[in-house]
Amino acid sequence: MYCPNVARVAHALALESAFVSADVVEVQEFPALGSRYAVRSVPLTVINESIRFTGAVPEQEFVDKVLQAGVASTPNGEDASP
Repeated sequence: MYCPNVARVAHALALESAFVSADVVEVQEFPALGSRYAVRSVPLTVINESIRFTGAVPEQEFVDKVLQAGVASTPNGEDASP
């Protein structure tokens, strides 16, 4: 079971920025991914394999986590900072 609000925010960010992509996975249908990420509760959000959090969070907190994960770099990994 997924959380529609978390999925909506993730996809909205992906639509707004070429530096963000989003996937929503139903772990009941893809148990190997559930095992890989040790899913114990949903929603589980994983950003760049480095930031993980569970539960629905306010939109601004979600954006802050994306920024924390390093969205300041380009899709090919180069630093986009001025």
